[in-house]
Amino acid sequence: MNTHDPIVILEGARRLPRADILIDNKKPGLFSRFSTTQLGGLAIQATLEHTKVDKALIGHVVMGMAQHSHRDSIYGAQGMRARGGLPNDVPALTVARICGSGAEAIAVAAEMLLAGLRHDERRPFYVAGGAESMQYPFSLYGYRGKPVGATTQKYGPIDPKQLPAGTQLQDLLLMSLYDPSAKMAMANTAEELARRYGITREACDAFGFRSQKLAKATRDAGHFDLETAPVVVEDDRHLPTTVKHDTHILEEPSLDAMGRLRAAFEPGGVITAGNASAVVDGAGAMVLGRESDAKRHGYAPLARVVGFGVAACDPQIMGWGPVPATRKALESAGIQGSAIDHVELNEAFAPQALACIRDFEAMGIDPEKVNPQGGAIAVGHPLGATGAILTVSCAHALRRKGERYGLVTMCIGGGQGITLVLERVG
Repeated sequence: MNTHDPIVILEGARRLPRADILIDNKKPGLFSRFSTTQLGGLAIQATLEHTKVDKALIGHVVMGMAQHSHRDSIYGAQGMRARGGLPNDVPALTVARICGSGAEAIAVAAEMLLAGLRHDERRPFYVAGGAESMQYPFSLYGYRGKPVGATTQKYGPIDPKQLPAGTQLQDLLLMSLYDPSAKMAMANTAEELARRYGITREACDAFGFRSQKLAKATRDAGHFDLETAPVVVEDDRHLPTTVKHDTHILEEPSLDAMGRLRAAFEPGGVITAGNASAVVDGAGAMVLGRESDAKRHGYAPLARVVGFGVAACDPQIMGWGPVPATRKALESAGIQGSAIDHVELNEAFAPQALACIRDFEAMGIDPEKVNPQGGAIAVGHPLGATGAILTVSCAHALRRKGERYGLVTMCIGGGQGITLVLERVG
């Protein structure tokens, strides 16, 4: 990384609360009416309000998203830019690296700033982040060009009464979580890691319980309030409700109750609904710039971005990707694992996280410093948003605790990992 004029995250970075896609597994979630671009726009808007950066100084928007699943998804970052309140003359780039999309957006924006090829002294700051509505639709395949009544279906809405008997709709969410190259679903890759590392069901439940307890303690202490922008939604009666907190955190987590849950993906498996990441909607954003530009314009940095690492691995153990990615990121930052004070590791599944933590410890990273605020088992994993959300959380945690180095890392479906290293400023 450029140590002479490093990339900084300005104060004011914000994320939205993470909201379950369903309430009690029955009713539409609190954010079910929002598309991915709407969520991203809300995060950008909140970040700009708290950063107080002059919008005329924003030169580019780079936002991550994993799935083009809504009517406006094709516009991606451009739609988020518009909804976030930035003018039409600000270009926008959509980045997709599945679960690492939000983190990759930060990396791309930082590299664009560092490379200088597109750097504009008049607009030296970039907005970066990620968003994801997990309200993926059910999709009908193989119907275009088929006769429907007296016509042929070229495009447009389909009358379900015209569908022939036996027609099937596919769940796009379920399909997206299956990797054809690995010939297994994401959860099964975590089960494979459990077998290779000898991770037990009891260890997975204990880790899930830890995640819930720590997330609740962090929320109750008000620490998440420093990074979260509340969202006002309408309920079924069209009455306004303010969503302030992540909705999946359990008020009274019980290890005994977790132990009674059935294996969700394999007979005799270790993964359950209690020790896997929650399916939620969310978004996060931040303003990036060169440290010299932040100083020149009088904006206070929250953290420096001092290291990046992206790596690939066997798709059948995709959850192990953070391990080689973290080795690369530590090398990029020029520090040892023992220097890391705070880690935000995406808990896609308990055995995946436990396998990574075991190898992190061999790098010198203290296991107790991994997810001290809980993780995705408690708060959820909105695919393309997670990297940005965890970066916001890590930067704020470093400031609050007066610690120096933070690490943000996650596995990526298909067999990859991505890691960012942050350094607190001030």
